Amino acid sequence: MAFRLKLVPDNTSYDFFRWQWLTFGISALAMVASVVVVLVMGLNFGIDFKGGTTIRTESPTAFEVGDYRQAMAGLDLGDVSITEVFDPSFGETRHVAMIRIGTTNDTGSVTPDQLNEVEAALRTVDPQVRFAAVESVGPKVSGELIKTAFYAVGAATVCIMLYIWLRFEWQFALGAVVSILHDVLLTVGIFSLFQLKFDLTTIAALLTTLGYSVNDTVVVFDRLRENLIKFKTMPLIDVMNLTVNETLSRTIMTAVTTALALGAMMIFGGDVIRGFVFAMLWGVFVGCYSTIYVAKNIVLWLGVKRDWTKPGPKEKAPGEDIPAAFRDAP
Repeated sequence: MAFRLKLVPDNTSYDFFRWQWLTFGISALAMVASVVVVLVMGLNFGIDFKGGTTIRTESPTAFEVGDYRQAMAGLDLGDVSITEVFDPSFGETRHVAMIRIGTTNDTGSVTPDQLNEVEAALRTVDPQVRFAAVESVGPKVSGELIKTAFYAVGAATVCIMLYIWLRFEWQFALGAVVSILHDVLLTVGIFSLFQLKFDLTTIAALLTTLGYSVNDTVVVFDRLRENLIKFKTMPLIDVMNLTVNETLSRTIMTAVTTALALGAMMIFGGDVIRGFVFAMLWGVFVGCYSTIYVAKNIVLWLGVKRDWTKPGPKEKAPGEDIPAAFRDAP
């Protein structure tokens, strides 16, 4: 006997607009609160955005990143990020690590005395370790990275808006952009509220979240367009309710399966990718919410012209391209 897991029944008839002002009001309030939190508390920028020093270490013996991190725990340094570098060309006698230390002053780099302290601490757990390269990133370069990162998010948002505008209508594009802004602001706000490290991996997570959220939104919009053609006289709010109910199972299943994978990465992935995974996991949650309760509300309030749903002279009505022998088949 086969067993099928169903998170959502096959046929649902939920009224997603019953509390539309409450759900959208919560979203609007959360967006405003996120902006206020960022302005008041700021962001806890990582090494990428506030400058620091990168040390490349090499050792002929294998090492544990946890041992390196524990050895440096007692030093008076800024944010420390340690990752092991894997390369097939290294061989068995070359083990490389990248140590990134955030600056605590205006110079953008650690001092020579601090470098000596780091080397001495690492030699307590790996006597053969050596510094192969030391590079520093100053505050000016970091400031440019911040601007470039936000330009990337803005450019992605504009391109998504243009794509949806060309594929659907401007009302759909505006609804998708509001949904994207909702997801981005809430993600940045949660990072500011809990002072989580905000670095380039977080920007990558934001861009990935944009793609995930837009994918969900486009699926709903595509089904909405089909239903507008099928049900020309049905009120727009009823067509939207029908559409969301028809795509609800897909939306929930996609969110749950993605969250399961991200949850495993959150638990077993380690500190290096934890910020990225958390941003993605939070983005999946708010993206699912905005798909159901934000994007479609904007389209409903703006209204959609129904004349474009009528088949044109070169278009075929639904079912017209089905052969006559099969058109009336059960």
